[in-house]
Amino acid sequence: MARLAGVDLPREKRIEIGLTYIYGIGLTSSQKILKEAGVNPDTRVKDLTDDEVASIRKAMGDYKVEGDLRREVALNIKRLTEIGCYRGIRHRRNLPVRGQRTKTNARTRKGPRKLVSRSKKD
Repeated sequence: MARLAGVDLPREKRIEIGLTYIYGIGLTSSQKILKEAGVNPDTRVKDLTDDEVASIRKAMGDYKVEGDLRREVALNIKRLTEIGCYRGIRHRRNLPVRGQRTKTNARTRKGPRKLVSRSKKD
């Protein structure tokens, strides 16, 4: 079981894809790390040797991943909300931050529709 940055990588997947299970590493970063470490991207996670795992760890040293990255993102959002800028206000109100429309769509951010009761007038 390969364990990198506190994450158990799936054993049956190729290492190129397995590294993307770590928060902060996508496919491009994964390919760069493997190239730097000198590991074949087609190798399955279960077939990695201890030396290869160590070289991948060393190559990942330049990247901010998992807890550190999550903390940095959370602090950035907190800073935006505290200074009261437009993006901070959008974060505070749980609305889309990057200019998307909200009249329709935006359900992921706004949550399920709220029931609006309309009373009949006689």
